[in-house]
Amino acid sequence: MTNTLHSGLVQLGVWFRGEIENEGPDNEALLRSAEAQNRWFTNAFVQDAMKANGEMLRVEVLEKWLGDYPGLERQREPKRIGLVLAGNLPLVGWHDVLCVLLTGHHAIVKCSSEDQVLIPAAIAALDSFSDEDVASRVEFVTGTLNDADAVIATGSANTNRYFEYYFRSLPKVLRSQRTSVAVLSGSESHEELQALGADVFQYFGLGCRSVTKLMLPRGFDLDRLFAAWVEWGYVAQNNKYANNYDYHKAVWLLNQEDLIENGFLLVKEDSGWVSPVGTLYYAWYDALDDVRKELEGAAGSLQCIATQVPDMLKVTTVPTVSLGQSQKPKPWDYADGVDTLNFLLALSS
Repeated sequence: MTNTLHSGLVQLGVWFRGEIENEGPDNEALLRSAEAQNRWFTNAFVQDAMKANGEMLRVEVLEKWLGDYPGLERQREPKRIGLVLAGNLPLVGWHDVLCVLLTGHHAIVKCSSEDQVLIPAAIAALDSFSDEDVASRVEFVTGTLNDADAVIATGSANTNRYFEYYFRSLPKVLRSQRTSVAVLSGSESHEELQALGADVFQYFGLGCRSVTKLMLPRGFDLDRLFAAWVEWGYVAQNNKYANNYDYHKAVWLLNQEDLIENGFLLVKEDSGWVSPVGTLYYAWYDALDDVRKELEGAAGSLQCIATQVPDMLKVTTVPTVSLGQSQKPKPWDYADGVDTLNFLLALSS
């Protein structure tokens, strides 16, 4: 990585965080374009995503992250890296683009049809801040990924079977659907439960770091959660969210499922991990050791665990975060635990 790219990324962080007037998350035209393309991308959630990415690009964060990769300083033959990006969250594929640029490669980017505004805008901003011709190292495509030397792709389990075959001869990282859970001890404060609300509701619960299931000590008072989450009631004003809520409420009532609701969230005891939009699963537990065994058995399906008792839980196969932090990953919190920088550096070693 060159010094000019580093300085450009730091300035991009300023842009992402909205510290330049009328730019980044304060650019109303950009926000309108993103939401027009994807109604899940509300102004507030796009701004949240941009600011979270901006935190990754602070000088001290970049130095801590990249200091573990001395190979970044070496010259290498650039490869063409195909990126098939998801579109469930604003800028969800940006970290992959960033890693390709940091390792000196060229990115062939296939944006999701639901997020074709924000990443090109970020590249244009970075290009304007850097003395390098960053834009020449990023090619946006809409069709097949031709002439790629390696691939990083995100999709469903079915899509990944296609990727596995189509890119069978290439080095690749394939990511599939994961979710996140929260483990409560029962001793959480009202403020900690409020923080958990962001893990559940931010981005309408559509991300792999969204908490879609709670592990609760038997007898936990669910009304404590509803009292702490009143501020998130506005999510039901989104038509897509409300339609999901109404549909699952109708189906579950028709099936005579036991459920609890508060007007914007359906809560149901369930053995599954991924609750539908507008809903939240929970399960009771009697001993944290039982929870640890269950979570480690499902490690391949989990992105992270939100909890205030990581030392008591002692799960080693899934990353843990504090309540309220699941949607604020650091740059070294790689999706699915696969170190993207190491993968890319190894291509030219």
